This record gives sequence, structure tokens and C-alpha cells, in this order.
Amino acid sequence: QLVESGGGLVQAGGSLRLSCAVSGFTSGYYTMAWFRSAPGNEREGVSCIRPRGGGSFYTDSVKGRFTISRDSAKKIVYLQMNSLKPEDTAVYYCAAVPSRLIVTACLGDKSYNYWGQGTLVTVSS
Repeated sequence: QLVESGGGLVQAGGSLRLSCAVSGFTSGYYTMAWFRSAPGNEREGVSCIRPRGGGSFYTDSVKGRFTISRDSAKKIVYLQMNSLKPEDTAVYYCAAVPSRLIVTACLGDKSYNYWGQGTLVTVSS
């Protein structure tokens, strides 16, 4: 089970930190990702983090502004979002798969089989 939190309304240039609490996985060996879905747009992979030093990856539009991290002991994955823009407005979803994805699959939504319910992020101009 994945439960997101941390969404809300923020002005452009502001920051938010999303959290995704993971439960039900018996091991820490899973790839985690954040996706977002805005009205009229396809779901987009924002960032992913692979287990055991496998690195983290970002879509081009958020590089340098967003940071993904994981606290394995607490089983929480974070998405720190800085310098937010109105175009970042979307419902953000946490996703997981109990494997280490190859790099080219890390931001693909079809790679994941566990999803959270989503949290809304609204950035005002």
C-alpha cells in the first residue's frame, strides 16, 4: 500500500515536499517513482529512485528543481519540489515495483504495479 501526502496550494517559486509511505513490502528492494497527471495531459514520469545505490532519475522539466529521496528505515519516499511553476500543477502519484528497473524503464508508468491514490499540487501564478 502506498499513501501520499504533502500536496497543497503554493505560489509560483515556492516549495512543497511530497511523502509516500510504503507498507506491505517484505523487503526494501523496490524501485519507487513519482508520476503526475494534469488535465488534458498524459500521465508523466517525474522522478524515480532505484534500490541499493541504483541512482535517481528525473524528467527534463524538473531537473535542478525536484529531488527524490528515500528513508529505507521509515519506508518513506520523498519528492522535494522547489522553484515550483504553474505548469507543475497536477495530481502527483507515488508508484512502486518490487524490483530494480533498468534505467530506460524507470520513468515508464507501465513498469509499476503499485500505486497510491494521488495528492493534488496546485501552483498559482
